[in-house]
Amino acid sequence: MKRWPNLILPVALPLTGAVVFFLILEGVTRLEVVPPIYLPRASLVLSRIGELAHDPAFLRHVGATLLAWASGLGLAIVMGVALGTIVGTSDLAYRMVSPVIEFMRPIPSVALIPLGIILWGQGFLTKIILVAYATLWPILYNATYGAHDVDPVAVDTARSFGLRRLAVIRCISLPSAAPFILTGIRISASIGLIVVVGTELLAAADSGIGSFILFASSNGGQMDTVLAGAAIAGLLGLAVNFALERLEHCLFAWRYLGAEK
Repeated sequence: MKRWPNLILPVALPLTGAVVFFLILEGVTRLEVVPPIYLPRASLVLSRIGELAHDPAFLRHVGATLLAWASGLGLAIVMGVALGTIVGTSDLAYRMVSPVIEFMRPIPSVALIPLGIILWGQGFLTKIILVAYATLWPILYNATYGAHDVDPVAVDTARSFGLRRLAVIRCISLPSAAPFILTGIRISASIGLIVVVGTELLAAADSGIGSFILFASSNGGQMDTVLAGAAIAGLLGLAVNFALERLEHCLFAWRYLGAEK
């Protein structure tokens, strides 16, 4: 019986928060402080979300966004983990590259969208490259920090047993850095969705959630549809973060043993 609160609370509390947030939004929008043509009622937007969830045309836009996001994120994971591990396991490379990472990391990727459009046009390639650039830095930073923070005693012990550099990286550095890398991937996943939708909006792409929102806003100002599309993008981000969080708990359950007691 004592386990029931532990099973119910993780679901009940977020659900309660979501319901309260929706009721507040509904109350504010019903006051019509902002004209409904610009800020429709929350219940109307919620109804539109349900309609879009069954609209094949909109689902194709969602698929285009997710494909570009997954492709860019996958590319960033490969590059970030590889470069981060190399840099993190070399003191010389770490000292040389760390300032560059610290300089590049805060640059807003959305600001590079116009440059991306000029260089690669308005198509699928632009979205992949910009998402890969935006999502690379959190992964690279965490992989570098994780690999550099490995216990030197473990590394020296492995070398004393005759393990070569690649074996030490594979058996010691990567497993030790894995929790940091997954945290970087979680951060990058949300950033990637923001960038891909923003790119679709600014580049006037022919497909994607951003393209759908842009068309709805320019076609008679359908604000309920615009807000519903934006809300669905947010729900996708929430779902991705939840999935990665569950994966982190499954792979690295030992990190949460102390907190659960």
